Amino acid sequence: MRKTEPLLALHPGVRFLFAHPAHLIALGFGAGLSHVAPGTVGTLWAWLAYLALQQWLSPLHIGLLILAGTPVGWWACTTTARNLRIADPGCVVWDEVLAFWLVLWLAMPMGFWGQLTAFALFRFFDAAKPGPVGWADEHFKGLGWRGGWGILFDDFVAAFCTLLVIALWRFF
Repeated sequence: MRKTEPLLALHPGVRFLFAHPAHLIALGFGAGLSHVAPGTVGTLWAWLAYLALQQWLSPLHIGLLILAGTPVGWWACTTTARNLRIADPGCVVWDEVLAFWLVLWLAMPMGFWGQLTAFALFRFFDAAKPGPVGWADEHFKGLGWRGGWGILFDDFVAAFCTLLVIALWRFF
């Protein structure tokens, strides 16, 4: 996060998490409260949640969950960013959750090492923001609906880049 962000955005607490349903979703049900690498913690939470969800949901139902989670996440990220008064708060991790669920949903079945590789690739693309990920991050900023979409969109682009590398890895 940028040094100019208010202290609340740097370390929102449990009170903020439960102050609005959008905060609970956007902060990944608490994963975004981590003081260290909340995006990585959110992605780890997404990985564990996906493994649990696949025990009860079919691939079709997981796909529908991701599809439904996108407009809900758009609303939650927009609302939370507006309430924090920051365009893309680091504590908002629903973008990582949805995007990594998308990676796992499209790349599974994979063993532990494949999943770990997918995790590492996704975190690289999400954090370093090379090429198209950086473009997506730069072009959708703000505190309104466009900015809320931008919070999600650059992570979807990072997911696409991760999936492209996995596809090339499997092909060669």
